[in-house]
Amino acid sequence: MSEGYDVLLRDGGIAHVRPLRPADRQALHELVERSSERSAYLRFFTGGRGTAHAYMDRITSGTYGGHALVAGLRGRLVAVAEYIPIDDGHADLSILLDDSIHGHGLGTLLLEHIVLDAAAHGVRELVADVLGENLPMLRVLRDLGLDVSRRCDGGTLHLGIAVEPTRKLREAISARDHEAGQASLARVLAPRSVAVIGASRDERAVGHKVLRNLLDGGFPGTIHPVNPNATSVAGLACLPRVPEGVDLAVVAVPARHVLEVARDCAAAGVAGLVVLSSGFAEAGQRGVESELLTICRAAGIRLIGPNCLGVVNTGAWLNASFLPHHPVRGRVALMSQSGAVGAALLERLEVSSFVSVGNKADVSGNDLLEYWEDDPGTDVIALYLESFGNPRKFARIARRVGARKPILLVKSGRSGAGGRAVRSHTAAAATPDVAVDALTRAAGVIRLDSVHELIDTARLLAAQPLPAGRRVAIVGNSGGPQAMAADACEQHGLVVPELPPGLLEARAAAALGNPVDLTADATAAEIGAAVGALAAAPEVDVVLVVYTPPFGDGLEASRQAIADATRDTAKTVLACVIGHDELIDGRVPAYAFPEQAVQALAQVVRYAEWRRRPAEPPAAPPSADERAAREIVEARLEAAPDGDWLSPEATARLLGCYGVRLVESIDADSPEAAVRAAGRVGLPVVLKAVGPVHKSDVGGVRLDLRTQEEVRLAYREMSAQIGDDMTGAIAQPLLPGGVEIIVGGVNYPAFGPLVMVGMGGVMADLLADRAFRVPPVADAADMIGELRCAPLLHGYRGSPPADVDALADQVTRIGRLLDDLPHVAELDLNPVIVTPDGATTVDARIRVAPCEPPPSPLLRRLR
Repeated sequence: MSEGYDVLLRDGGIAHVRPLRPADRQALHELVERSSERSAYLRFFTGGRGTAHAYMDRITSGTYGGHALVAGLRGRLVAVAEYIPIDDGHADLSILLDDSIHGHGLGTLLLEHIVLDAAAHGVRELVADVLGENLPMLRVLRDLGLDVSRRCDGGTLHLGIAVEPTRKLREAISARDHEAGQASLARVLAPRSVAVIGASRDERAVGHKVLRNLLDGGFPGTIHPVNPNATSVAGLACLPRVPEGVDLAVVAVPARHVLEVARDCAAAGVAGLVVLSSGFAEAGQRGVESELLTICRAAGIRLIGPNCLGVVNTGAWLNASFLPHHPVRGRVALMSQSGAVGAALLERLEVSSFVSVGNKADVSGNDLLEYWEDDPGTDVIALYLESFGNPRKFARIARRVGARKPILLVKSGRSGAGGRAVRSHTAAAATPDVAVDALTRAAGVIRLDSVHELIDTARLLAAQPLPAGRRVAIVGNSGGPQAMAADACEQHGLVVPELPPGLLEARAAAALGNPVDLTADATAAEIGAAVGALAAAPEVDVVLVVYTPPFGDGLEASRQAIADATRDTAKTVLACVIGHDELIDGRVPAYAFPEQAVQALAQVVRYAEWRRRPAEPPAAPPSADERAAREIVEARLEAAPDGDWLSPEATARLLGCYGVRLVESIDADSPEAAVRAAGRVGLPVVLKAVGPVHKSDVGGVRLDLRTQEEVRLAYREMSAQIGDDMTGAIAQPLLPGGVEIIVGGVNYPAFGPLVMVGMGGVMADLLADRAFRVPPVADAADMIGELRCAPLLHGYRGSPPADVDALADQVTRIGRLLDDLPHVAELDLNPVIVTPDGATTVDARIRVAPCEPPPSPLLRRLR
């Protein structure tokens, strides 16, 4: 168990969970005294409080042999849960909650964490005796999501709880986490009352701007200006400190006063704190920011910021920000880690809500995704991020949310170098930004390169239905821009199909193919009629209208014709009105240039295809000897605590634990040993130097050695050429020719594992033909199919088809290896020779490094 962490409760409160300490004895006795006789009876049966006090003495003694967790709420210990091993694979379970917190979800949460800890310690079943009248406890165990067996003995139920995580448990934990996350932000983003701490009479001051925005925005709740040096601000009476029971407090005071203000808010029971003040982690004051978060967590306060612009909820008429303009109500929820980017986006987007997270000390994109998932005012979620706090959790939440609402992401830092030195092909290719791409792709997130693309794509998603396919009909009054649109469609993989004869009424000089050029003198009515006919055609999924003003009947009439023609269609319709970015009739997004429109459309089409994919149950992971694999890794780390490359022999054993086929290799440390090794594997052989990664670059690979003398000479030449970097060599049989592929992976401390497949051998770096996935890899065949070299595997120019299934199986197994073993930092299988008879790894390199094991995805906790 870890040293402690914060968790969200069902009602949005925050509890602190940690292992039990002997020093908790007095607090546990106080917990017993606060418990009712009824609670003591249900927990300790006929012994009541006397037995309870003896129990607390026992579990805090030096001879206690169990595992226990305690939970604190607002500085007071309110719960204890434990399990005590009773025999091999079984443990006794018990839990006691403060009467005041029943119904908050803390009991369920503690049981989840106890179950996970028990499973990690080899427990297979938790057993508990529960009185039949203890209905709340029976209900909690029933709804936990685990298999529970029952045996009745009089009025007592003997329960057996299988601790093996089930799909039902995973779904239940996700649902409970979602409910808690939503509840924790409800009073922050839809408050009934707001206090502005630092409200000022100076119109240039941030506090005054926030107060003015709240008033001008029509916030219907109570507004409390807080300023001990003023009696009134903007016509409202000032208070010297924050009153009790306020939902949201906006802090606009100098950084040196923020901690004092936070303590006042904690004492007053404030639900949410938005700290606009700067001067924290961004200014090197990480300790002060950490103390601010500690104050908030202990009081159950959600913190937004510090160093942020504020929050907006147009549906609740809330503008608790110091933005210079009033946001317009729309269907896009926006989060920005940059205040400047957020302000710029709000000038161009109509939003349901906006949260400027600033330093992101507490509330993050993950929390906001949970809140916006069920927000009825939000159809599209847009995020601007500079960093991920918990990328693995982001991927899990985004995959679920994205199935209902599109998530758009712009993340800065694409060109940043990796955070550690690497020596393998895979680690050099799999940069952190590649990891972000793979992670967002797996989650269905639309990742964009610029804020401008985010605006364009968000407008289309918020205004139009998702496309049913890739077939685009282009119609308009200007051949050049329409041709540009058609070219852009082809570049982005969209289809501009031939249209059936008679679909449109012919007119003089019109080119009625696709694009449909109605010519510059086309009237608004003719444009509208063509748009309507194309929108009704079953051969068309999307209609792109290209209009160049002021030709025909002019801009206004043409806009109206487009609006009228598309009012009743269920098809996706967008426009390019040359030189104008706008929203026609509040429904049809129009872009200034053809490429701009098509780029947004292509993103939306790909998202629609991702969302239409049938949800397949996760495949069973490939078999593996995980325990033996861990022993190999741990043995190397014990010998090299800072990490190192595995020996060829250890590499082969580790891969063998996962069923990865490796060509026979015999070690050699001298010319004569090389000759003996060649005799064992059988001539002709391949001799490879051990040491350098890029062996072929330094003369470390000799092929088709047919005699003992050739082997002896090859070893001597390699040793002389490479020098001290060569620590030995391996001899391998010469394999028949096939397609050379590289399979590899890396483990990043924050992002976790990433699997790569690509063109291998000496071409691995030259062609950079690669595909990446986040394990577990469920679509290895599709991953391989993305490669430009994929035709070589399917019988290119008369060659026999290779065994792609065997290669896909190997990719899947490497994915499990990386998922199971976070200490495997880099892995290269290069080349993997793929032939009609299978996939054989010829060369393998694995580097292990110390790291903190990632927390279980089932362990509910803040961050």
